[in-house]
Amino acid sequence: MPISDFSFTFLGTGTSAGIPVITCDCDVCKSDNPKDKRLRCSVCVRFKDETGQDRSVLVDTSPDFRQQVLREKLTRCDAILFTHNHVDHTFGLDDTRMFNISMSQPLDIYAERHTLDHLSRVFQHVFESHKNVNDSFVANLIPHEIFPEEPIDLFGVTFTPIRLLHGRLPIVGFRIDAIGAPSIAYCTDVSSIPPETWPQLENLEVLVLDMLRFRHHPTHLNLDQAIEIAQQVGAKQTYFTHMTHCVMHDKTEEELPSAMHLAYDGLKIQ
Repeated sequence: MPISDFSFTFLGTGTSAGIPVITCDCDVCKSDNPKDKRLRCSVCVRFKDETGQDRSVLVDTSPDFRQQVLREKLTRCDAILFTHNHVDHTFGLDDTRMFNISMSQPLDIYAERHTLDHLSRVFQHVFESHKNVNDSFVANLIPHEIFPEEPIDLFGVTFTPIRLLHGRLPIVGFRIDAIGAPSIAYCTDVSSIPPETWPQLENLEVLVLDMLRFRHHPTHLNLDQAIEIAQQVGAKQTYFTHMTHCVMHDKTEEELPSAMHLAYDGLKIQ
């Protein structure tokens, strides 16, 4: 049986500082449009597996993780995939402990080795809890190492890590495939796509792609670069994410080519 009730939700679509930015009074930061309020980047894939069990798989745990989970009324988390080790994609990990309590089970996390090493160092109180002075309430996590182009089957949905470059840092995005669901590639924090990755971006219904701002940036795509890549990929729909506070949602959306859109916090793809 295929999965059912599939949805892909943008938990956050902002850059590392979030929007509004602390101390800033620019037009975007002062905007009353909810689509101009951007928490740090993360997404959630929700579906019912072939037995009818609700499932929820997250990609990254931003510093706004708690706020995002409460907003979306997430009551379970079955696994977390990490794109890379930067603060804005990992620092919400500590709050996953509440799912351990509510679900009465450990939580599987998936990442490349350098990201797992980073998490073990930063969250030593979690991964080496036996060293804690007190018997602390910490997350119970089971780490799994992942490799580009080696698919991960989670409850009937396939998450395939794909190699991306974030400046000089190799990271991963994820291609998401399942019977009865749109094929989606989630590619945040991208400055370039290596040749071996292009075949993984073929025949997509949805491409989610980094688009930081209008000016060049050494570790992210700007608008012109993101549009060019989106045109080369040729997905049925493209959504840009990881945007900074120079990007006014409505104004920029109006100027995009056909089938390209700005994502926004809370947007669901089904």
